[in-house]
Amino acid sequence: MAHQLKQVLTIAGSDSGGGAGIQADIKALSANGVFAMSAITAITAQNTEEVTEVFELPLRIVAAQIDAIFDDFDVAAVKTGMLSSAAVVELVAKRLGSQHVTKLVVDPVMISKSGHALLQPDAVEAVKMHLIPLALLVTPNVHEAQQLSGVEIHSLPDARRAAKAIHALGCRHVVIKGGHLASDRATDLLYDGRFFNVLKGEFIDSPHTHGTGCTFASAVAAHLARERPVLDAVQAAKAYVTEAIRHGLAIGHGHGPTDHFYFLER
Repeated sequence: MAHQLKQVLTIAGSDSGGGAGIQADIKALSANGVFAMSAITAITAQNTEEVTEVFELPLRIVAAQIDAIFDDFDVAAVKTGMLSSAAVVELVAKRLGSQHVTKLVVDPVMISKSGHALLQPDAVEAVKMHLIPLALLVTPNVHEAQQLSGVEIHSLPDARRAAKAIHALGCRHVVIKGGHLASDRATDLLYDGRFFNVLKGEFIDSPHTHGTGCTFASAVAAHLARERPVLDAVQAAKAYVTEAIRHGLAIGHGHGPTDHFYFLER
């Protein structure tokens, strides 16, 4: 019998520049050994310098994509990214709740690297109320963790307080990514409600980091789908993203993308 790949669904916005969003998710999932499926929530006109337009897809189209996946595929894990509005957040949460998804990675995408809002202000509360309680893991960066927790984060002790506040929203694990920490850069903090794991890493000073958050969350989802425990999945994803950044691509005139397939011969 042929080996069957684990199948992972990403629900997120598209990036016409190919470095972040659904495009990055599919690359990262594929690179980490699973079959990638997608439900697009919004279309962005985007490159390495800026986001110029965002068009949110009708709710019925978002719902139809998710339903089509669950009607046919054996979904081993789900990752969410850009959900744009409260209505989309609530729809996605309802659909995933009805499917009893146990391996859900929530990347609470709020703002692009160029500063464009990707989550409407009223949708932050919807994420906290409806989506985070379903999550096995939430993966905010420092900015997103501050928004979700109300805690200003400048150091690891601050990140610990924020992680506790986010965990109290109902998720089973939270990892606060330390790429933007004023101190301890590239140090991530994983919390399971009882214990903290401080995951130190190499900080690579590169401008080519477009899509790292999407890539990290997708890599975690891939390893969770392959039956790895949360800590192992996070460590594997961190190692993968580090190398993808190290091999970052000088493509475009802004923040270039990471190289999702750095391990392939060119």
